[in-house]
Amino acid sequence: MEQYANNLEKLVEERTAAFLEEKKKAETLLYEVLPKSVADQLKHGNSVKPEAYESVTIFFSDIVGFTSMSAQSTPMQVVTFLNDLYTCFDEILYNFDVYKVETIGDAYMVVSGLPIRNGDCHAKEIANMSLVLIDASSNFKIKHLPDRKLMLRVGIHTGSCVSGVVGLKMPRYCLFGDTVNTASRMESNGEALKVHVSQSTCDILDTLGGFKTEYRGEIEMKGKGLQTTYWLISSETKPKSMQKTLRKTSRQGKEIPPAKVIDVQEV
Repeated sequence: MEQYANNLEKLVEERTAAFLEEKKKAETLLYEVLPKSVADQLKHGNSVKPEAYESVTIFFSDIVGFTSMSAQSTPMQVVTFLNDLYTCFDEILYNFDVYKVETIGDAYMVVSGLPIRNGDCHAKEIANMSLVLIDASSNFKIKHLPDRKLMLRVGIHTGSCVSGVVGLKMPRYCLFGDTVNTASRMESNGEALKVHVSQSTCDILDTLGGFKTEYRGEIEMKGKGLQTTYWLISSETKPKSMQKTLRKTSRQGKEIPPAKVIDVQEV
C-alpha cells in the first residue's frame, strides 16, 4: 500500500510538472502575440478596453519590387525569404523599446510609446531602429536570388492613436487613427533604402538632439494634401552594445541563416 502511495505521489508530481511546463509554453506564445499587459488582462478573464495615446511613433516598411520578385519565385521561396528577413528584423527589435504590431505580406509595422508610454523617447527608438533595419536589409542575401539587392523603403510618423484588441477568435492587438494612415503614406511616398520622416517626428528628433535629417520638401500625399517631409540621415544615439552584438553575429563561423548575416557600419 505504501509503495502504491509513493508511486501515485510521484505520478502526480510528474503530471503537475508537465502541466506547468505546457502552461509556461502557452503563456510564452501568448506574450509573443500580444503585449504582456494586454495578455495578462486576458489571462485573468478581463476584457481589454480601448486605450488612447497622445503621442506615439509608428514605423512602416515594405520591399520595393516585391511583386516582381514574387513573380520570379515559387510560393515556398517567398515564404522562406520573408521568414528569413523578418526573423532578422525581429531579433533587432529586442534592442529597442518598440512593439511589433504585425506583418502583412511584405509590410512590417512597428510602434513605440505603447502600451507602455515612454515620453518623447518613442521617436528616438523608432528612428534608431529604422536606421539599423536599413543597414541590415542592405546587406541581406536572398537565398534563391543571390544577385538581387534587397530594397527596403521606410516611413515614420508621430501622433496620437487608439489601441484595442479586436475579435474573440485569434484576437489581434490593433492600432487606429489618422497617425496610422499617415505613417503608411510616409512609407509609400518614400524611396528605397531611405527613412522618410514626417514633420511631427522631425520636430521631436530635433528637440532630443543627436539626429541628422535632410529637408526633402513638400510632398503631395493621397488624402493628406501637401506634407513637409525629411530624410533621416544618421544618428549619434544608436546603442553601442547593440551594434557590437550585430557585428558579432555577422562574424560567427557557425552555419547561420542569411537573415543574420548583417554588417553595421562603424559610427
